[in-house]
Amino acid sequence: MILPVIAVLAGLALLVWSADRFVDGAVGLSRCLGLSPLLIGMLVMGFGTSAPELMVSALAAGQGNPGLALGNAYGSNISNIGLILGLVALVSPLTVHSGLIRKELPVLLAVTLLSLLLMRGGNIDHAEGGMMLAMLLGFIGASVYMARRSGGDVLASETSESLEEPPLPMISSLGWTLCGLVLLVVSSRVLVWGAIEIAQGIGVSDLIIGLTVVAIGTSLPELASSVSALRRGKHDLVLGNVVGSNLFNTLGVVGLAAVISPIEISSEVLVRDWPLMAFMTLLMIVFAIGWRGRQGRINRIEGGVLVLLFFSYTGYLVNSVVQTATL
Repeated sequence: MILPVIAVLAGLALLVWSADRFVDGAVGLSRCLGLSPLLIGMLVMGFGTSAPELMVSALAAGQGNPGLALGNAYGSNISNIGLILGLVALVSPLTVHSGLIRKELPVLLAVTLLSLLLMRGGNIDHAEGGMMLAMLLGFIGASVYMARRSGGDVLASETSESLEEPPLPMISSLGWTLCGLVLLVVSSRVLVWGAIEIAQGIGVSDLIIGLTVVAIGTSLPELASSVSALRRGKHDLVLGNVVGSNLFNTLGVVGLAAVISPIEISSEVLVRDWPLMAFMTLLMIVFAIGWRGRQGRINRIEGGVLVLLFFSYTGYLVNSVVQTATL
């Protein structure tokens, strides 16, 4: 059991580092290719931080453990809202100005509700996974279109200001992108192997391991980018990272895993994990979107509610693991 634990810890550390290098390289390439700051903020930075979830889930599905893939995706969504957004709001209340983010929030809720419809049959098969990937591509296309028409959005200016340093040369950007991608694959393999061994060793499902250790670990790149944005006062970038990542997890990560191997849906996902994910998504939207003249924002009390939900949920999962291990 010691070696799998070391593999998980080492895999997570290398995963976070390689994801950071991958995003840096991808941002550098995007700037060299002339992409607008808004597109870099919406797609490259938002979706790029979900690369660990994508790699881990694809490898897990390919090795016959789609439960780990689903747990990783949904657990990461819960971590992004409760741990990352909640903690950031506790440190500094977030004010939402970006009109594009307010448009993306209902899309995220609709995608979350769609995922329930797809799971009601007891599994997500190849065709449904392909449909989810097609929807993600459609969203990316719509984002590109909106970005071209909304160049003056607050998210564009915040991203532009966060990219004040001179861009990396094309060769360096390409090198870091490829290096980060290779190390993402290697670290994901190590992490998935360790996670599966631990799950089998203590007699819990790979879904639980995916929802806890793996999900929190693969959310660390989002935490790092959110903390960096907060230090610069870029509130819309923080929320944009979370919304973009959750959209990518729900459609891209789960969709790719289902294309590789159909995902069997356990009853726990339908009665425990998905309802909490949907509820936290709804809370985030109510807090952030603004209504009846109220400025969209997430204050410390609202951030505290999100953090409390996350730690209560995680504590429940950990307690179930402890009880299983002592039987």
